[in-house]
Amino acid sequence: MRLFSLKPLLLLSLAATLGGTAACTDENGNPILFSIEDDKALGEQVAAQTDSTYRAKGQLLERSNSANKRAYELLDGVVNKVLNSGELQYRNDFPWDVKIIKDDATQNAFATPGGHIYVYSGLIKFLEDESQLAGVLGHEIAHADRRHTSRQLQQQYGIETLLGLVLGENPGQLVQIAAGLGQLSFSRDFEREADQYSVIYLNKTTYACDGAAGFFIKSEAQGGANTPEFLSTHPNPGSRVQDIQAKAAELKCQGRSVSNSNFEELKRII
Repeated sequence: MRLFSLKPLLLLSLAATLGGTAACTDENGNPILFSIEDDKALGEQVAAQTDSTYRAKGQLLERSNSANKRAYELLDGVVNKVLNSGELQYRNDFPWDVKIIKDDATQNAFATPGGHIYVYSGLIKFLEDESQLAGVLGHEIAHADRRHTSRQLQQQYGIETLLGLVLGENPGQLVQIAAGLGQLSFSRDFEREADQYSVIYLNKTTYACDGAAGFFIKSEAQGGANTPEFLSTHPNPGSRVQDIQAKAAELKCQGRSVSNSNFEELKRII
């Protein structure tokens, strides 16, 4: 009953915020109706539902399982270099965790609102080096940090529905959103921005900052029935490779080489 009474108040507060304009747009003038706290609350619920779904299938590699300790040490080593690049807007606001879904047949990764990242074992095994892994993870981190995921969900489901989920309403809708997050299609502008920020993040690391381009090049060359699922929601690899490489050339951070021993170990043990 208390949750029901809070929702109209939240919507009235939102309407008042919209009247102020400055609080609900980003630096490009795009609307952001969710607060950071809303992003975190929605992300926690979506992540919990996602965990539950893949746990029921026996596909979630649990961090609490000692058998997975080494895999997460290796993966966290890559993720933390990206997160600690000094370029994230919400580095200290979002929880920023990453989990592995054990599915070697699926080459995909996705982010919830609020910084929960999921990567399939099939994608990790598809990649050729650690810079490519860092580049793809940087792309997904950018989707969360630039708040693309919550903005895309807002466009798809409406602000009232999402606020209802934050308040714990409509669990069936939450299941639907969590199940479809891996297939969420972003706008061309969001994809371009995530690509650009992947380069910016990696520029402050030891990785080749055009790592994501290597993934797209391999994916495009493979083609056919074996095309990674990642490309179904991240299309146009040709032009994106050019844009990524151009940004890397601008920052003069392409062509770096790092040891792949940890990356090869990660591929072997997952």
